[in-house]
Amino acid sequence: MKPLPAFLAAAKDLLGPKGWTDDPEKRLAASTPWRGSYQGDTPFIARPASTAEAAALVKLCVQHNIAITPQGGNTGLVDGGTPHGEVCVSMTRMTAVREVDPFNNSMTIEAGATLVSAQETADAANRLFPLSLGSQGTATLGGLISTNAGGVAVLRYGMMRDLILGLEVVLPSGEIWDGLSGLRKNNTGYDLKHLFAGAEGTLGLITAATFKLFPKVQRATAWVIVATAEDVVKLLALVRDHAGDSVTSFEIIPANAVAMVAADIPGTRDPLPANAEWRVLVEISQPRAEQAEALLTSALEAGAEAGLVQDAAIAASDTQAKSFWHIRETIPLSKRAYGTALNQDISVPISRIPAFIKACNAAVRAIVPLAEFVIFGHVGDGNLHYSVVEPAGSGDRVLKAHEAAVTHCVFETVTAFGGSISAEHGVGRLKRDELARLRPPAATEAMRAIKKALDPQNIMNPGRVISV
Repeated sequence: MKPLPAFLAAAKDLLGPKGWTDDPEKRLAASTPWRGSYQGDTPFIARPASTAEAAALVKLCVQHNIAITPQGGNTGLVDGGTPHGEVCVSMTRMTAVREVDPFNNSMTIEAGATLVSAQETADAANRLFPLSLGSQGTATLGGLISTNAGGVAVLRYGMMRDLILGLEVVLPSGEIWDGLSGLRKNNTGYDLKHLFAGAEGTLGLITAATFKLFPKVQRATAWVIVATAEDVVKLLALVRDHAGDSVTSFEIIPANAVAMVAADIPGTRDPLPANAEWRVLVEISQPRAEQAEALLTSALEAGAEAGLVQDAAIAASDTQAKSFWHIRETIPLSKRAYGTALNQDISVPISRIPAFIKACNAAVRAIVPLAEFVIFGHVGDGNLHYSVVEPAGSGDRVLKAHEAAVTHCVFETVTAFGGSISAEHGVGRLKRDELARLRPPAATEAMRAIKKALDPQNIMNPGRVISV
């Protein structure tokens, strides 16, 4: 799509010299996702500095029938925030902290702020904003809301949708819906904020949000050696029996991923070398450090007595705990050592994780007999990052030739196990058609009706999540 000269002139006048660019290098950067696995294009980048400017821009797009793609930190993984001919609306100038209310345990902050800045804002008020994930230094709050991001603390605090108290959104008409609120109870009809969370910019442009804050906690972290995926699931239940909802994270990591990171990242080492197939990174949080460590120690001792824990190391310092997490967070980048990898963000019921892994691996190997796997993720909430990687020595030739068949196979197996083909990364363009095939037709039609009602001109991130 090439914007009309009249639109460009009006947009430039509206936004001012700091509010737009058509520089080729910046357009290329905005149109290239961080993995570089596909390439988009945008003729123009708009950078509104306020909600009023964003609303005026959307009204201008309605007037000229110009489609837009909202973009935050451009850290997405499903081709949801990469423009493909649309005007790119970058939210990175809207970063203001509007309010922090520690007694209400809430803060209001604009959508272009990074996740790290939200964490630091909460910390300065002696509060906790618990969302945490690998790209938090770049990912913006608006993008994280739009994809309903998860991260490593979902087990205790929930998804991004669960952390939102209110939203401010520019609707596809250009009108502003001011739904910012610090209320926990507000039973006044449709809960619109949950409609926009996870919509990936297809229903409106999120400009600000009010989030829940929590009391600060102290954490105890352990690196645990476990023999089988079945034992991992049993250990999760045992740890939760001992520690309840104070279990913040419970991550499953395969031994081959630890070896991969250690070989790829200088200065990284295996915290507890062992021949077992799986590692678990478990974290418990309490108001005081000694409480957290006592609960974790008790749970791991019980796990050892039950034959579920082969060995374990409880971090003796924050530095050691960070070294454990560094391995987990580096896995996505270190997979490049394998060459081609087909990465899927899926979820299945926790109790069915072991059977799913066996069944899906077997089904994939029926297509690519020598395929290898890197399977890790948030087992505490059933979310696995399931990666099929190129057979060793194949020179990136085998997996690419079977990409469609392998992807279809994984999605079919996930569905057969009662799971979801999109757990925390969103749908975007990459999973849109598969989701429409697998989702009940009534759900697709309901989503399509909502999209058409709110965005009759289909100018808000068209082609993502659902086709109309």
